[in-house]
Amino acid sequence: MTDAAPAAPGPPAPYDAVVLAGGAARRLGGADKPGVRVGGRALLDRVLAACADARTTVVVATPRPTVRPVRWAREEPPGGGPVAALAAGLRQTTAGHAVVLSADLPFLGRGALHRLLTALRDTGADGALLTDADGRDQPLVAAYRTAALRRELAALAAAHDGLTGLPLRRLTGALRLTRVPDPLASFDCDTWGDIADARARIREHGSVLDEWITAVKDELGLDLDVDTGALLDLARDAAHGVARPAAPLTTFLVGYAAARAGGGPEAVAEAARRAAALALRWQEENDGGAQDRSGGGPSAPDAG
Repeated sequence: MTDAAPAAPGPPAPYDAVVLAGGAARRLGGADKPGVRVGGRALLDRVLAACADARTTVVVATPRPTVRPVRWAREEPPGGGPVAALAAGLRQTTAGHAVVLSADLPFLGRGALHRLLTALRDTGADGALLTDADGRDQPLVAAYRTAALRRELAALAAAHDGLTGLPLRRLTGALRLTRVPDPLASFDCDTWGDIADARARIREHGSVLDEWITAVKDELGLDLDVDTGALLDLARDAAHGVARPAAPLTTFLVGYAAARAGGGPEAVAEAARRAAALALRWQEENDGGAQDRSGGGPSAPDAG
């Protein structure tokens, strides 16, 4: 097993996703871990957002409402362990690559999955997995060649008369794997202390705004990447040049105008540009009027 070299340019291969969400969560006192919320979003929904560009996403668990449509699978018997669950999910996939994920990864993002898929492509390994802050392998935050998984799952099933109860290391130990260090994306929530740490981290100054915008987009069913910096600049200009309540109302109107124009990042950018130009013109007029009243404007004709 080796550390992955720096990722080469180029898009990763198409992939399917298998999310294991049926564990007992004993260290959480048997709580419904996939449904525990971090930053207002269920842990499972956060993971599903990270793998939203998968061709097919299979969640191995009892069906529940989710932020986007998925396929459902279940190992037989239920509770048969991660190897049996993985085999059940893999049966519904067709892509040559599959990301295999646990449902308790609050900071997993699309970028981390693409790095795994790129490492898998470039190294020729059977799988690429993340390592955590202590350098430990995380086989449930990984990308695999599905042919290699199916080969080893079949060998294990034949050797043990089934897959129930087998630990995941029996599967990964037979694969050629490469590591991709990522302490944040590999952070998982096994205990209530982990949940508290995750909730505190997303409220840190550097990340709270991105977390909030993502949560709002998920809640409203929006799949739209926009230039939040431009919108914040617009809100600042409207608040400073017009009045503070103008900021939220202006950004609302920009969104409404973009929707009427067909939506999409380009429509938002154009509406924001026009509104920002108006706010600057408004401020210039206000500044000019203030100068006139203070005697700093253009000279008036001599009345004398």
